[in-house]
Amino acid sequence: MSRLKATIIGPEIIDVMAGPIGDDLFKVGTMPMQDIHMTYGGNGYNEAADLAHLGVDVNLVGKLGNDEAGIKVLDQIKSLGINAEHIILEDNLTTSINVVLFDEDGERRFLTNPNGSQRMFTAKDVESAVDSFADIVCFSCMFVSPAYDIASMERTFARIKAKPERTLVVDMTKAKNGENIDDLKNLLPYIDYLLPNEAELKLIGGDDIDAAAKKLLDYGVGCVVVKVGAKGCNVYTKQETYNVPAYKINKVVDTTGAGDSFVAGFIYGLMTGKNLKDCARFGNAVASCIVEIIGATEGVTSIEEPMRRFEILKRE
Repeated sequence: MSRLKATIIGPEIIDVMAGPIGDDLFKVGTMPMQDIHMTYGGNGYNEAADLAHLGVDVNLVGKLGNDEAGIKVLDQIKSLGINAEHIILEDNLTTSINVVLFDEDGERRFLTNPNGSQRMFTAKDVESAVDSFADIVCFSCMFVSPAYDIASMERTFARIKAKPERTLVVDMTKAKNGENIDDLKNLLPYIDYLLPNEAELKLIGGDDIDAAAKKLLDYGVGCVVVKVGAKGCNVYTKQETYNVPAYKINKVVDTTGAGDSFVAGFIYGLMTGKNLKDCARFGNAVASCIVEIIGATEGVTSIEEPMRRFEILKRE
């Protein structure tokens, strides 16, 4: 049996995790944390690392600064067996390092560098590698980089879908410049599966997520899956709409990477021929493993635990 293969497009960074924080952090000046440590992250890295741990051969496309942090991230990527041939090390660019502060409920606040590699990712960093892409491609980072604007995404998506047998999955971050669904109209028909979270969808489509999802379908997206946290996800197609419940866990520790891990699980479901509802269930199962442990990918180390949780979800 041939190995499963996927291409992930998106940023790779270093996260410095600290928490749980309290509301009076900036009043007291100094606050001891239960945990402070460095880990790896970024939409592209998280999805690629999770898929690699699920047994998928992953080609990761991204850009790092040619600095100490970038070399460290690149070494980590290679240690996971991920194909890093199309990760650029760029001189005079600072590799993005985020400070992630999480509270008692696992919710996060971010300190980011607007001039780091994550915000300087461009279409030129991707398009020369398109011919090498697998049949399942995930663009993990809509809106993450101001340098990767809507027109650039449209060109990239058109290049990817020039091979009609390719499946294009697109994940989101929060729109940063007031973009809305109408602005995205020309690139939407290239997208087979669009996977925003609830907050991200509201930013581009308004407070009624059902109406926003249906508008995306009207504009040509094949399927919209909205991540709704503890409620799981809502699946929208032209034929039907339904909720797929989350896997129930006792304690959410850190939600960093939860959305990315859902996408990785969803992609794994597509690759292994699962129906749409089971793809969503497997995404929920993988995400549930992530939020129990501090860090964006540390909760998934193999296929066994996500698969056990998936089987439970199927019975419920």
